[in-house]
Amino acid sequence: MKDLKERTIRGGFARLLAQAANFLLRIGSLMILAHMLGPKDFGLVGMVTAFTGILSLFRDFGLSTATVQRTTVTKDQISTLFWVNIAFGSVLAIVTVSLAPVIVAFYHEPRLFWITIIVASGFLFNAAGVQHSAVLQRDMRFTSLSVINIVALAASSAAAIVLAKAGYGYWALVSMTVSMPLASMIGLWLAGPWVPDLPRRGIGLRSMMHFGGTITLNGVVVYIAYNLEKVLLGRFWGADAIGIYGRAYQLVNIPTENLNSAVGEVAFSALSRIQDDPARLRSYFLKGYSLVLALTIPLTIVCALFADDAISVLLGAKWRDAAPIFRLLAPTIMIFAMINPFAWLLFATGKVGRSLKIAFVIAPLVIGGYVLGLPYGPKGVALGYSAAMALWLLPHIAWCVHGTAISFWDVIQTLGRPLIAGLAAAILPLAWTLSYGHAVSPLARLAIGTAVFLAVYLGILLFAMGQQTFYVDLFRGLYSRRSAEQGALSLN
Repeated sequence: MKDLKERTIRGGFARLLAQAANFLLRIGSLMILAHMLGPKDFGLVGMVTAFTGILSLFRDFGLSTATVQRTTVTKDQISTLFWVNIAFGSVLAIVTVSLAPVIVAFYHEPRLFWITIIVASGFLFNAAGVQHSAVLQRDMRFTSLSVINIVALAASSAAAIVLAKAGYGYWALVSMTVSMPLASMIGLWLAGPWVPDLPRRGIGLRSMMHFGGTITLNGVVVYIAYNLEKVLLGRFWGADAIGIYGRAYQLVNIPTENLNSAVGEVAFSALSRIQDDPARLRSYFLKGYSLVLALTIPLTIVCALFADDAISVLLGAKWRDAAPIFRLLAPTIMIFAMINPFAWLLFATGKVGRSLKIAFVIAPLVIGGYVLGLPYGPKGVALGYSAAMALWLLPHIAWCVHGTAISFWDVIQTLGRPLIAGLAAAILPLAWTLSYGHAVSPLARLAIGTAVFLAVYLGILLFAMGQQTFYVDLFRGLYSRRSAEQGALSLN
C-alpha cells in the first residue's frame, strides 16, 4: 500500500475527531442521565453487564482481528467468518438468557431477570456487524467507521434520555445497552462493500480460528482481571456501591478508552500491513504511542487534580461519594494508557501467545490488589487496583518489547516526555487551587485549573521537550501526499 503513510495519518485524525465527538456525547449523556437517575439504577444494570461483559468477548471469537491482521484474505474466508460470528452470537444470546436466574440468585435481586433477558439480544446485533466492521477497518475506511459509531451512540443516548425523562428508570439504561449495537449493525451493513455469501469449507480458516481463539482467551483473562471488582462490589456492598464506583470508573476511563480506540484501530491496521518491515514498524509504533500518551496523560492528571469539582459539575451533588474513588482510580487509567498500545504491537506481529502469557500474570496480580481492598469498600478497591497496576507497569513494558524492533529504552524515552511534562505542569494549578480556589465556584475552579494546566503542559511538551517539530510534521501529513523525505515525522 504505497499511500500507507497518508492513509494512516488521515485515518488517525478522522478517528481522533470522531472520538472527540464520542467523548462529548458520552459525557453529555452521562451528565443528563446521572441527574435523572440514581446510583441504584446504574448499579442494577452494572450488575448484569459485569456478567454479560465477559460473554461479549466471545461475540466475534477474535475473528475480526484475524481478518484485519492477515496480509491477504479472500471473500470466501470473510463470508464464512460472518456466519461463524452469527453462530457465536446466537449461542451467547441463549447462554445469557439461561444465566438470568443465576444472576438473580447471585445478587438476590429479582429485577435483574428481565434486564438480563433484554440485554441478551445485543449479542445478535453485534455478531451481525463484526465482519463488516473488519472489512472497513482493513480497507482503512475510518471516516465511515467514525460516522457509524457517532450516529449509533447519539441514537442510543437519545433513546435512553427520552425513556429516563418518561420515568422508566433503569430501563432507560437497558435500552441504551441494546439500541447501540442495533444502530451500529444497521450502519455497518449500509456502509459495507460486500454481502456475505454462504459458508464454505476448505478455505484456510484453521490458522485464523487459532489466532482468533487465542485473542479471545486473552480478552477473557484480562476482562476478568479488570472487571471482577465490580462483581465483588455488587455482591458484598450492593447496588449503590457498584453504581458509585462504576460511574467514577466510567468517567475517568472515557478519555483513555476513546483515545486508545481512536489511534488503536488505525495503528493496528497500519502495523499489520508492515509487520515484515522492522524499521517502519518501530517508527509507526513509537509515534502512535507518543501521540496516545501526549493526549491521555494530561487528561488523567486533570481528573486526579480536580476530582471533586469534576464530579460536582458533571454528575451533581448526589454523586459526591464518587469523587475520592475517581481520584484513586486515576493512576490506573494512566497506566492503562501506557500499556494498552502494546496490544497493537503484539497482535499485529502475530505474537498473540505472548500476549496471553502476559494476561495470565496480570490477572492474579490485579485481582489480589483489589481483593485486599474489598473489605474497605469502593475506596479500598480503587486503591488496591491502582497499586497493583503501578507495580506491573515496567515489567509489562519489558516483556512486550522483548525480541522486537523496539527497545525498552525507546519506550521509556517516549513515555517520559509527556509524563514529566504532565507532572511538572500540575504544580502551578495545584498551588493556585490550594491558595485561591476556595474563592470561586466548582465550575470556575475546574475551568481555570484545567486551562492553566494545559497551557503549561503544552509549553513544556512542545518547547522544553522539543516536540513541536513532531506535531507540525504530523499536521502537514494531513494535507500532503509527498514522499517520506518531507519531514522529521517521516513514517517510511
